Amino acid sequence: ATPKMLVTEFARFLGMPIAERLNQTQITNAVCDLLGELGTQLVLIDDVHLLDTQRRAGAETSDQLKYLGERIPATFVYSAIDVETSSLLSGVRGAQIAGRFKIFRHRPLAYATEQDKAVWDDLVQAMESLLRLRAHRPGTLVKHAAYLHTRTGGRIGSLSHLIREAALVAIVEGTERITKGLLGEVELDAYAETQARTNRPVRRK
Repeated sequence: ATPKMLVTEFARFLGMPIAERLNQTQITNAVCDLLGELGTQLVLIDDVHLLDTQRRAGAETSDQLKYLGERIPATFVYSAIDVETSSLLSGVRGAQIAGRFKIFRHRPLAYATEQDKAVWDDLVQAMESLLRLRAHRPGTLVKHAAYLHTRTGGRIGSLSHLIREAALVAIVEGTERITKGLLGEVELDAYAETQARTNRPVRRK
């Protein structure tokens, strides 16, 4: 990403028409002004671990993010994977970023305590409520919440993938409902499958 590409994505998200003749400064000013007028309180930027500040484009984009944070009166949240090992926090620019942000580490959702289970069950129920399958019986997925947690390792992305793909299969096959057997046939991402095998209980012979 370059600084202009970054701020153009902001503009696209906001539905702002961007003429080709506009330069980076003009687009940036327009974006900052509109976000200010809208009373924006939160700016969430995902995948910042992909920002390579050791390269010129990445360094300039990092500077652009800093500038946006100074211009827009909102809380900025950067989402990343293993951010401590990325180049984002290294060097002079990295020190500036580290001095401006707190790091919150988020683990997959647990399923140990009653509170953990309630949170996970609510999440499963919310996803199930979005299904539009004619023959699906509401509450089926919540009934298998513990199984879904084991399959996905408590990761929201894996859970969404599992339910979505099972729903697609149900539509294609014409059953229009999701069963535990169907969920078991869906192959998930490599991480989730590895976690499921690790967490699978060992049965005595």
